[in-house]
Amino acid sequence: MKDYAVYKFPFGWLQVEYVGGTVISLDKLDEERSGGHKTALTDRVFSQITEYLQGKRRSFDFPFQMEGTPFQKKVWNALQNIPYGETRTYKQIAEEIGNPKACRAVGMANNKNPMIIVVPCHRVIGANGKLVGYGGGLEMKRALLDLESKPLRKSKNSSPENS
Repeated sequence: MKDYAVYKFPFGWLQVEYVGGTVISLDKLDEERSGGHKTALTDRVFSQITEYLQGKRRSFDFPFQMEGTPFQKKVWNALQNIPYGETRTYKQIAEEIGNPKACRAVGMANNKNPMIIVVPCHRVIGANGKLVGYGGGLEMKRALLDLESKPLRKSKNSSPENS
């Protein structure tokens, strides 16, 4: 059965939707949503997002599954290949998935990304190098890219999977 948990984070509220032990969506909300149930899984997700936002984590290791069209899934998989601290253009993503004229469709798939931050659509920029279109807002996109341009901070609990 689908459920959710909501956590306060620097950009508003983070909603973690899940089914059983698998996350199906991470979304930024502008207002708190009542109800839902926090679990060990949602706490783990929030902890990892917090570590990422503190500059202490570059990857995530909780189970997630994304529902979408075959094209959307191709785009989302390509997004996961963009290294931390780097950006790509919509055209580069379109070329990577073998459909070089699909820049606009790549943008639409980006917009439907169900896993904000974890599937890094914030790393996709316009052909002119400008920040364009981000579900969390351009201020959040800029903040995430700025964060990723800084060296990884060490924490006392640092482990290899955090780098």
